[in-house]
Amino acid sequence: MDELLQPVGVGLKERGFAFVEAPTMAAILQRTGLTDWAAFADSWNDLGLDTYMADGGRYRRRRHAAFAMSDVGVIRKPHQPHYQSRDYNSLNGGLERWFEPIRPDVADHPAMNSILTSCFALFDGLTPRETKPAAWHVEVHQFRIEARSGVEGRPTPEGLHRDGVDWVLVLLVARDNIASGMTTIHDMDRRPLGSFTLTQPLDSALVDDGRVYHGVTPVEPLDPERPAYRDVLVVTFRR
Repeated sequence: MDELLQPVGVGLKERGFAFVEAPTMAAILQRTGLTDWAAFADSWNDLGLDTYMADGGRYRRRRHAAFAMSDVGVIRKPHQPHYQSRDYNSLNGGLERWFEPIRPDVADHPAMNSILTSCFALFDGLTPRETKPAAWHVEVHQFRIEARSGVEGRPTPEGLHRDGVDWVLVLLVARDNIASGMTTIHDMDRRPLGSFTLTQPLDSALVDDGRVYHGVTPVEPLDPERPAYRDVLVVTFRR
Protein backbone atom coordinates (compact mmCIF):
# COMPACT_ATOMS: atom_id res chain seq x y z
CA MET A 1 0.00 0.00 0.00
CA ASP A 2 1.58 3.30 -1.08
CA GLU A 3 1.93 6.46 0.97
CA LEU A 4 -1.26 8.04 -0.42
CA LEU A 5 -3.43 5.06 0.53
CA GLN A 6 -1.78 4.56 3.91
CA PRO A 7 -3.78 7.24 5.83
CA VAL A 8 -7.01 5.95 4.32
CA GLY A 9 -6.12 2.44 5.44
CA VAL A 10 -5.37 3.69 8.94
CA GLY A 11 -8.79 5.34 9.14
CA LEU A 12 -10.54 2.18 8.01
CA LYS A 13 -8.59 0.10 10.52
CA GLU A 14 -9.19 2.42 13.46
CA ARG A 15 -12.78 3.54 12.85
CA GLY A 16 -14.23 1.22 10.24
CA PHE A 17 -14.74 4.11 7.80
CA ALA A 18 -12.91 6.94 6.06
CA PHE A 19 -13.98 10.17 4.38
CA VAL A 20 -11.54 11.08 1.59
CA GLU A 21 -11.83 14.56 0.14
CA ALA A 22 -11.60 15.15 -3.59
CA PRO A 23 -8.00 16.45 -3.82
CA THR A 24 -6.66 13.41 -1.97
CA MET A 25 -8.78 10.99 -3.97
CA ALA A 26 -7.70 12.66 -7.22
CA ALA A 27 -4.05 12.19 -6.28
CA ILE A 28 -4.68 8.52 -5.44
CA LEU A 29 -6.50 7.84 -8.71
CA GLN A 30 -4.04 9.75 -10.87
CA ARG A 31 -1.37 7.33 -9.67
CA THR A 32 -3.39 4.51 -11.25
CA GLY A 33 -4.21 6.24 -14.53
CA LEU A 34 -7.23 8.52 -13.98
CA THR A 35 -7.88 10.46 -17.20
CA ASP A 36 -10.82 11.83 -19.21
CA TRP A 37 -13.00 12.33 -16.14
CA ALA A 38 -15.54 14.49 -18.02
CA ALA A 39 -16.47 11.72 -20.46
CA PHE A 40 -16.69 9.17 -17.65
CA ALA A 41 -18.98 11.43 -15.60
CA ASP A 42 -21.14 12.17 -18.65
CA SER A 43 -22.11 8.47 -18.84
CA TRP A 44 -24.39 9.05 -15.82
CA ASN A 45 -26.75 10.78 -18.28
CA ASP A 46 -27.46 7.35 -19.79
CA LEU A 47 -28.84 5.27 -16.92
CA GLY A 48 -32.02 3.21 -16.86
CA LEU A 49 -34.80 3.58 -14.33
CA ASP A 50 -34.64 1.33 -11.26
CA THR A 51 -38.03 -0.41 -11.43
CA TYR A 52 -37.52 -2.56 -8.31
CA MET A 53 -38.24 0.14 -5.73
CA ALA A 54 -40.60 -1.38 -3.16
CA ASP A 55 -41.51 2.12 -1.94
CA GLY A 56 -42.97 2.86 -5.38
CA GLY A 57 -40.36 5.53 -6.04
CA ARG A 58 -39.21 6.49 -9.51
CA TYR A 59 -36.32 8.64 -8.35
CA ARG A 60 -33.40 6.22 -8.87
CA ARG A 61 -31.55 5.38 -12.09
CA ARG A 62 -28.71 2.89 -12.31
CA ARG A 63 -26.50 0.49 -14.24
CA HIS A 64 -24.62 -2.48 -12.79
CA ALA A 65 -21.67 -4.75 -13.56
CA ALA A 66 -19.68 -7.50 -11.83
CA PHE A 67 -15.95 -8.17 -12.00
CA ALA A 68 -13.35 -10.55 -10.60
CA MET A 69 -10.21 -8.89 -9.22
CA SER A 70 -6.96 -10.46 -8.14
CA ASP A 71 -3.22 -9.86 -8.36
CA VAL A 72 -3.36 -10.69 -12.05
CA GLY A 73 -5.85 -7.94 -12.86
CA VAL A 74 -9.55 -7.34 -13.42
CA ILE A 75 -11.94 -9.46 -15.50
CA ARG A 76 -15.53 -8.50 -16.22
CA LYS A 77 -17.96 -11.28 -15.38
CA PRO A 78 -21.02 -12.15 -17.50
CA HIS A 79 -23.93 -9.86 -16.73
CA GLN A 80 -25.76 -11.07 -13.64
CA PRO A 81 -28.42 -9.93 -11.18
CA HIS A 82 -27.72 -7.94 -8.05
CA TYR A 83 -28.92 -9.80 -4.97
CA GLN A 84 -29.15 -8.82 -1.30
CA SER A 85 -30.94 -10.80 1.38
CA ARG A 86 -33.62 -9.10 3.44
CA ASP A 87 -31.20 -9.27 6.37
CA TYR A 88 -29.24 -6.50 4.64
CA ASN A 89 -31.92 -4.77 2.58
CA SER A 90 -35.34 -4.99 4.16
CA LEU A 91 -36.90 -2.78 1.47
CA ASN A 92 -35.63 -4.22 -1.81
CA GLY A 93 -33.86 -7.43 -0.78
CA GLY A 94 -34.85 -11.04 -1.23
CA LEU A 95 -35.02 -11.12 -5.02
CA GLU A 96 -32.72 -11.06 -8.01
CA ARG A 97 -32.67 -7.57 -9.48
CA TRP A 98 -31.59 -7.27 -13.09
CA PHE A 99 -30.37 -3.81 -14.00
CA GLU A 100 -29.12 -2.52 -17.32
CA PRO A 101 -25.43 -3.37 -17.69
CA ILE A 102 -22.72 -0.76 -17.46
CA ARG A 103 -21.73 0.09 -21.02
CA PRO A 104 -18.50 -1.51 -22.27
CA ASP A 105 -16.87 1.86 -22.93
CA VAL A 106 -17.59 2.88 -19.32
CA ALA A 107 -16.43 -0.42 -17.81
CA ASP A 108 -13.19 -0.18 -19.82
CA HIS A 109 -12.68 3.54 -19.21
CA PRO A 110 -9.35 4.62 -17.64
CA ALA A 111 -11.26 6.26 -14.79
CA MET A 112 -13.05 3.02 -13.95
CA ASN A 113 -9.81 1.07 -14.15
CA SER A 114 -8.06 3.54 -11.85
CA ILE A 115 -10.89 3.34 -9.29
CA LEU A 116 -10.97 -0.46 -9.30
CA THR A 117 -7.17 -0.74 -9.16
CA SER A 118 -6.95 1.66 -6.22
CA CYS A 119 -9.77 -0.12 -4.39
CA PHE A 120 -8.04 -3.46 -4.85
CA ALA A 121 -4.74 -2.12 -3.52
CA LEU A 122 -6.49 -0.71 -0.45
CA PHE A 123 -9.03 -3.42 0.36
CA ASP A 124 -6.83 -6.39 -0.47
CA GLY A 125 -4.02 -4.78 1.50
CA LEU A 126 -6.22 -4.45 4.58
CA THR A 127 -7.44 -8.05 4.44
CA PRO A 128 -5.47 -10.63 6.48
CA ARG A 129 -3.53 -12.98 4.25
CA GLU A 130 -5.27 -16.05 5.65
CA THR A 131 -8.71 -14.75 4.66
CA LYS A 132 -7.90 -13.27 1.26
CA PRO A 133 -9.84 -14.86 -1.61
CA ALA A 134 -8.17 -16.11 -4.76
CA ALA A 135 -10.25 -13.45 -6.51
CA TRP A 136 -12.60 -10.80 -5.13
CA HIS A 137 -16.19 -10.58 -6.33
CA VAL A 138 -16.59 -6.91 -7.21
CA GLU A 139 -19.87 -5.19 -8.05
CA VAL A 140 -20.05 -1.71 -9.51
CA HIS A 141 -23.17 0.47 -9.56
CA GLN A 142 -23.76 3.75 -11.34
CA PHE A 143 -26.49 5.58 -9.41
CA ARG A 144 -28.41 8.76 -10.13
CA ILE A 145 -30.84 9.95 -7.44
CA GLU A 146 -33.29 12.54 -8.73
CA ALA A 147 -35.40 15.00 -6.76
CA ARG A 148 -38.14 17.38 -7.74
CA SER A 149 -40.52 19.76 -6.05
CA GLY A 150 -42.47 17.87 -3.41
CA VAL A 151 -40.70 14.57 -4.13
CA GLU A 152 -37.42 13.93 -2.33
CA GLY A 153 -34.80 11.54 -3.65
CA ARG A 154 -33.57 8.82 -1.30
CA PRO A 155 -29.97 7.66 -1.83
CA THR A 156 -30.51 4.88 0.74
CA PRO A 157 -34.25 4.18 0.79
CA GLU A 158 -33.64 1.15 3.01
CA GLY A 159 -32.31 3.50 5.71
CA LEU A 160 -29.29 2.81 7.86
CA HIS A 161 -27.85 -0.44 6.54
CA ARG A 162 -24.98 -2.75 5.69
CA ASP A 163 -24.52 -4.15 2.20
CA GLY A 164 -23.56 -7.72 3.08
CA VAL A 165 -20.07 -7.41 1.57
CA ASP A 166 -16.58 -6.81 2.95
CA TRP A 167 -15.68 -3.33 1.70
CA VAL A 168 -17.57 -0.43 0.12
CA LEU A 169 -16.54 2.69 -1.79
CA VAL A 170 -19.05 5.46 -2.50
CA LEU A 171 -17.53 8.06 -4.83
CA LEU A 172 -19.34 11.26 -5.77
CA VAL A 173 -19.49 11.90 -9.50
CA ALA A 174 -21.74 14.98 -9.52
CA ARG A 175 -24.43 16.79 -7.59
CA ASP A 176 -26.55 19.48 -9.17
CA ASN A 177 -29.20 21.70 -7.58
CA ILE A 178 -29.66 19.57 -4.47
CA ALA A 179 -29.60 20.09 -0.72
CA SER A 180 -28.59 17.56 1.94
CA GLY A 181 -27.38 14.05 1.11
CA MET A 182 -25.40 13.72 4.34
CA THR A 183 -23.66 10.39 4.92
CA THR A 184 -23.93 9.01 8.45
CA ILE A 185 -21.89 6.18 9.96
CA HIS A 186 -22.98 4.10 12.97
CA ASP A 187 -21.45 1.24 14.92
CA MET A 188 -22.97 -2.20 15.27
CA ASP A 189 -25.18 -0.96 18.10
CA ARG A 190 -26.34 1.84 15.75
CA ARG A 191 -24.60 4.51 17.78
CA PRO A 192 -23.37 7.42 15.62
CA LEU A 193 -19.67 7.46 14.77
CA GLY A 194 -19.49 10.29 12.27
CA SER A 195 -21.16 12.20 9.47
CA PHE A 196 -20.07 14.14 6.38
CA THR A 197 -21.48 15.25 3.04
CA LEU A 198 -20.00 14.41 -0.35
CA THR A 199 -20.06 17.76 -2.14
CA GLN A 200 -17.24 17.78 -4.72
CA PRO A 201 -16.65 15.27 -7.53
CA LEU A 202 -14.32 12.53 -6.21
CA ASP A 203 -15.26 13.10 -2.55
CA SER A 204 -15.48 9.53 -1.25
CA ALA A 205 -16.77 7.43 1.63
CA LEU A 206 -15.12 4.07 2.34
CA VAL A 207 -16.49 1.59 4.85
CA ASP A 208 -15.65 -1.73 6.41
CA ASP A 209 -19.08 -3.27 5.91
CA GLY A 210 -18.57 -5.86 8.62
CA ARG A 211 -18.02 -3.21 11.28
CA VAL A 212 -20.31 -0.26 10.57
CA TYR A 213 -23.70 0.77 9.22
CA HIS A 214 -24.05 3.63 6.78
CA GLY A 215 -26.87 5.71 5.36
CA VAL A 216 -27.49 8.91 3.39
CA THR A 217 -30.17 11.49 4.12
CA PRO A 218 -32.73 12.30 1.39
CA VAL A 219 -31.99 15.03 -1.14
CA GLU A 220 -34.31 17.77 -2.35
CA PRO A 221 -33.99 20.45 -5.04
CA LEU A 222 -32.62 23.87 -4.17
CA ASP A 223 -34.51 25.37 -7.11
CA PRO A 224 -37.75 23.43 -7.72
CA GLU A 225 -37.88 24.70 -11.30
CA ARG A 226 -34.62 23.01 -12.30
CA PRO A 227 -33.52 19.35 -12.57
CA ALA A 228 -31.88 18.10 -9.39
CA TYR A 229 -29.76 14.98 -9.00
CA ARG A 230 -26.92 13.26 -7.13
CA ASP A 231 -24.62 10.90 -9.08
CA VAL A 232 -22.39 8.36 -7.34
CA LEU A 233 -20.33 5.31 -8.20
CA VAL A 234 -20.60 2.50 -5.65
CA VAL A 235 -18.01 -0.28 -5.64
CA THR A 236 -18.29 -3.31 -3.34
CA PHE A 237 -15.72 -6.04 -2.68
CA ARG A 238 -16.85 -9.42 -1.35
CA ARG A 239 -14.89 -12.58 -0.63
